[in-house]
Amino acid sequence: MTIPITQTEGAGRRTQPRRMAVALVAVLLWGWEAGAQLPVRAAARTRAASDSAAAPGVDTIAFTDAHVHLNDAAAQVASMRESGVARAVVFWGRSSSNASVLEAARANPDRFIPFVSVSPERAAYRELWARSDPGLLAELDRELRTGRYGGIGEISVVHFPGDGFPEADFDPAGPMMRGIMKLAAEHRVPVMIHCEITRLEAFSTLLGDFPGVTVIWAHGGYTPYFLAARMIEKHPNLIYELSARTWAEHPRSPDYTIFRNERTVWPRWIELIEGQPQRFIIGTDAAQRGNDREKVNRVRLFLSQLTPSTRVLVATGNLDRILRR
Repeated sequence: MTIPITQTEGAGRRTQPRRMAVALVAVLLWGWEAGAQLPVRAAARTRAASDSAAAPGVDTIAFTDAHVHLNDAAAQVASMRESGVARAVVFWGRSSSNASVLEAARANPDRFIPFVSVSPERAAYRELWARSDPGLLAELDRELRTGRYGGIGEISVVHFPGDGFPEADFDPAGPMMRGIMKLAAEHRVPVMIHCEITRLEAFSTLLGDFPGVTVIWAHGGYTPYFLAARMIEKHPNLIYELSARTWAEHPRSPDYTIFRNERTVWPRWIELIEGQPQRFIIGTDAAQRGNDREKVNRVRLFLSQLTPSTRVLVATGNLDRILRR
């Protein structure tokens, strides 16, 4: 089955007036308990004390960008050359498709690591998700059998609405996501999933049911610290991806950033990352829209505040391991 790729259209499911209230209740009921804000791990203290070499110049810190929407391949290559970013995980954006992403990766094999997506924010795919059409999974299987993709994603199973972006609200533990996870296990590739906190319990169920599949949690679901800590502790197959979390200001909500001010990351986030250094990766959420260089600068500012051993893992090592590169 071939699906025509179109721009996102239609209102999709209308945003419920109580959406944010539901999200808050979900956090309070599912995530909170006495002592949820975990103490600083002794391992993190030891690492910080023994591994205190100064960071290199902030503008030269190397990292692999784990989150790029490839709308304009030429612009992305130029941006990476200018900013000194060697490699990036790329997948479709508003003005691209699986085919165009794959073409760009063929032309730039040392720069681009392509992921394949069947995400429901596309109008052509949304109806197939709504009726759990197995043809969509068959299409994904055909793409993966080419052996040309490094992973699956970004799959926006639950995504709050944005400018020109209708809300997606599908069951993370439903038949479509289970089918995607089965294919990921079969083809031995990771899956990048965008899932907001309103469906956190179902997302946790999915992770628990597929412990052998590595799941990259896009933006870490924009979860607060204590939910991030809980999910990381509970699910060894979960990788917390920090794209858009290092921005000085996020257009959707001011509390999405892990920075306490313009220059400094919240200490509790540093403690969590230093305590679980193999569970985090970093990206820019670039889309070739004009401010991508600033996104790169913010990533490097974040990385400069980690100890050297943790910095290497978060910047490049963990993603290399996940992709077996």
